[in-house]
Amino acid sequence: MDTVIIDGLSFALPLFIMAIGGIYSEKSGITNLAIEGLQGFGAFIGALAVVLIANFAQMEVESLFYAAMVFAMAGGMLFSILHALLCIKFKANQVISGVVINILSAALTSFLTSQINTNVFGAMSDKFQLGVSKRFTIGGISDIPVIGAVFKNIYPFEIVIIVIAFIAWYILYKTKYGLRLRACGDNPHSVDAAGVKVSKIRFIAVMVSGALSGLGGMCFAYSISANFSPNIYMGYGYLAIAALIFGNWKILPALGACLLFGFAKSGGYRIVQLMKLPSAYSDLIMILPYVLTLLLLVFFSKTNRAPRALGEIYDKGKR
Repeated sequence: MDTVIIDGLSFALPLFIMAIGGIYSEKSGITNLAIEGLQGFGAFIGALAVVLIANFAQMEVESLFYAAMVFAMAGGMLFSILHALLCIKFKANQVISGVVINILSAALTSFLTSQINTNVFGAMSDKFQLGVSKRFTIGGISDIPVIGAVFKNIYPFEIVIIVIAFIAWYILYKTKYGLRLRACGDNPHSVDAAGVKVSKIRFIAVMVSGALSGLGGMCFAYSISANFSPNIYMGYGYLAIAALIFGNWKILPALGACLLFGFAKSGGYRIVQLMKLPSAYSDLIMILPYVLTLLLLVFFSKTNRAPRALGEIYDKGKR
């Protein structure tokens, strides 16, 4: 049981921080299917930065984890500007923009990783080796049955994500900016009438989405993958989108959905191990979160209420 909880949390929390990014973007009225691509590009920038630093400074890549997170957030934020420009400045279809950015990110990072490895490091590889982040255990409380597993073998990024998630919740629901952001997704004309630029609020929201998606991608790279590679695009961004939809575009319910996906994944692997099934079944277990996503959306999507102006191109002249 402890293993299910530990592994489930390490998968669910990066999903959760990406879902929060999606909530920020979509609460402002910008549909963001680009989370998958923002996650991958942010992780690429973070991995590239620390691999270069480690190579030239003769340092261990594992020790640069916090630097990797900062670079990944910056990379995801910069790449998200493309989505913001297309959707806000040029008023492109937001769904198409998201899909194109996902394809562009996957192709671009795969090509650049191979070229940089060949020309800079002299290695024929499409991966940046990162290793696995060190874990820690909180003594005393971790000895409590079942609940104590939450405090065992914790990745540092789990604490970082919880702190950032609380800050994101506070900003969204307790500040003037958060109020305006939510109003942009429901009634942008009221925001405009109050003398606030809708485009500015939305632009910042999309950039926040990019930063948090990049952070989530970097966390996966330093835990599940142990490297940056095309495998980072495993549909995790779409799981995050499903979580925010199932959570009705609210942060705490989205956390519940992410935990459900995380425990489904770790629980499935644990069942395979206990039943001593062939390793091929472990690959099959990877579809559990996606199957669960379909079932949840079938039964609960009718009760969900998206922001009223979500996906609509804002025209200041319309009232």
